[in-house]
Amino acid sequence: MSGQLDLPQGTLDLLILKTLSLEPMHGWAISERLHQISEATLVIPQGSLYPALHRLERKGWIDAEWGSSENNRRTKTYHLTGSGRRQLAAERAAWRTLTRTVELVLDTR
Repeated sequence: MSGQLDLPQGTLDLLILKTLSLEPMHGWAISERLHQISEATLVIPQGSLYPALHRLERKGWIDAEWGSSENNRRTKTYHLTGSGRRQLAAERAAWRTLTRTVELVLDTR
């Protein structure tokens, strides 16, 4: 796919939660993983990513630990909490319902 997408409100949070459900990672790695999985369609600017990470952290859905990267830089690695796993499940179910409903409307002749 080519071109970038504008994400609907709240979608970035869902994508971050899903990405962190796979493994803990730092912010840049989250952005890169989403870019890679989406076949370069999703480009998450730092100005959107880090406020979302802080928001998810405040809600208790993710947690973070400071550490060092391979090149000895200080990094903050994020991981999903139990509450975050439950939120991910709820948001996935809501997303599936929403997308099915939108498809029904769009496919109406």
